[in-house]
Amino acid sequence: MDDIEDEDRRYKAPALEKGLDILELLADAAEPLPLAAIADQLDRSRGELHRMVQVLQFRGYIDQDAGSEGYRLTDRLFALGMRQPRTRNLVELSLPVMRQLVQDSGESCHLAFHSRGEMVVVARVESGEQVGFSVRVGYRRPIPSTASGAVLYAFQSDAVRQRWETLFAPALSPAALKEFRAHADIVRTRQVELTQSPLVGGVTDISAPIMRGGAAAAALTVPYLERREPVHSAEQVSVMVLAAAERIAEQLVQSDERL
Repeated sequence: MDDIEDEDRRYKAPALEKGLDILELLADAAEPLPLAAIADQLDRSRGELHRMVQVLQFRGYIDQDAGSEGYRLTDRLFALGMRQPRTRNLVELSLPVMRQLVQDSGESCHLAFHSRGEMVVVARVESGEQVGFSVRVGYRRPIPSTASGAVLYAFQSDAVRQRWETLFAPALSPAALKEFRAHADIVRTRQVELTQSPLVGGVTDISAPIMRGGAAAAALTVPYLERREPVHSAEQVSVMVLAAAERIAEQLVQSDERL
């Protein structure tokens, strides 16, 4: 298969491909990788990759971990993506509505996009309450393991869903994939996801789609912190989240020529 793909390619740029291989490897790595491990996993010599690693570090795309000899990705690629007009304008339109949602609900909220089979947080507004919970910008998790991911997946065409499924890492078993698809269909029917956080006790993730062109362009999510004396119930906040997502979506349609 690789040989066929190589034959079909019109142009080759070996040096560029080495750099991209390094970036993609580090993007999937759970911890910083030393040069030896990078060379090992890419099946190349250290000498072949040494200069490439140094250039990527000089340009700010990777950095050496302070506590080890390993290399990790920086946020530079993420920052470059955020400079694209479609992404930037969606975030700009969302922030005022997100601030109002935080004021009304007393809870923090964040905005998430799809990226290579994962959901990634691209903006957040923190609650002014003394006790709260929020997720940092740049936070990533596999699509199937979060409320934001389920919402992003639920409101896509079958073709897009199938393409995303090939990117899931780790891949889901046939039974788990069938279960996730069925759950996504339920989310699509009720328009909002409301589920216990799989990572943090006492937090209910509430997420709704920001629709554009019949598909979810983003997910608006509140990590609802359960309190002894809550001002609003999780169900009440879910109504607020859905209404806020719809307000943002209306602005996207009105301002579509800028996105």
